[in-house]
Amino acid sequence: MNLSPEQRFEATLRVAREHNASDVHIMAGLPPAYRVSGEVIVSNWDPYTREELADLAKFLLTPAQFERLEAQRELCVSHWHEETGRLRVTFYHRLGVPELAIRMCNLDVKAADELMLPPIVNDIVNLTSGMVIVTGPTGSGKTTTLNYLVDAINATRRCKIVTIEDPVEYEHRHRKSIVVQIEVTTDTLSFASCLRSVLRLDPNVICIGEMRDIETMETALAAADTGHLVLATLHTPNAVGTVERIMGCFEGGRQGQVVLQLSSTLQAVIAQRLVPNVDRTGRVLACEVLIGTGAVRNMIRERNVHLIQNTIATSRSIGMQTMEESLASLYRRGMITYNDAINYSNNPTDLQRVLAD
Repeated sequence: MNLSPEQRFEATLRVAREHNASDVHIMAGLPPAYRVSGEVIVSNWDPYTREELADLAKFLLTPAQFERLEAQRELCVSHWHEETGRLRVTFYHRLGVPELAIRMCNLDVKAADELMLPPIVNDIVNLTSGMVIVTGPTGSGKTTTLNYLVDAINATRRCKIVTIEDPVEYEHRHRKSIVVQIEVTTDTLSFASCLRSVLRLDPNVICIGEMRDIETMETALAAADTGHLVLATLHTPNAVGTVERIMGCFEGGRQGQVVLQLSSTLQAVIAQRLVPNVDRTGRVLACEVLIGTGAVRNMIRERNVHLIQNTIATSRSIGMQTMEESLASLYRRGMITYNDAINYSNNPTDLQRVLAD
């Protein structure tokens, strides 16, 4: 039976949910492909044609969004599908044809133990000010962790939470808190422009989907410095790299101000990796945790960032852990293979030493 591009798209989404795929890739001349447990699997369906993809883009986008895609050649939007829930759909062009990379958003927010988040997240939920940064490569579960934190605060505290997302991936219902979710391009022009005015909304908690530029970083630090709790993500490989990245984005007098703000507001950095489990049926979370203790803040203020990694390694008693300690724990518990532990490590030599202890 011949299906329209729209019907094929809906069938593709149903298969993705049935097989617990995290992402779907729809490309011209290739059958739909699914990312399952971290690996891309190409289906045996018929390939999409160039014409079908052009029709699909027009079907999924509003006229204004399609016009923006044609002008900018790329676009990321949130899409709600009745059967499979919310999707993050990223359009891009290849050889003049719009193609799609689709993130299958979680249908609900899982508990901390299901996500394998470290115990320190329970303390983070109780924070009322400062900055918490979740970092890691694309596809490492940063947005999932951020939504967990928002959901946990929403469930336990009477406050106002404002999120700035591109796009919205999970809709938070009002529970004990009021939650205002602002979507970039739909509700605001950019993270930076929204963040400049968000303080006028009387928030207690500000959640920034991604700190993409200097202006967003600077405004986020200023918000944390004025007594708000700021939750944000950043694309950096580890906790120390996160501190270095923020400091390195600024020069001269601006850097001095940023260093002071970061040293006084940093509460925690959670650096994440999703590692294939031992039987390749899913992925488990490995993470490095940096806590903004007085000693860590002093290292930032004195610009002795190179000393922070050793502090993480020697502060397990207060909830810190290196990526190597996390990977070693997963390996010892039989959850990941030795080779994957080595491959996902920041420092394989350190990991081997941890495993030898």
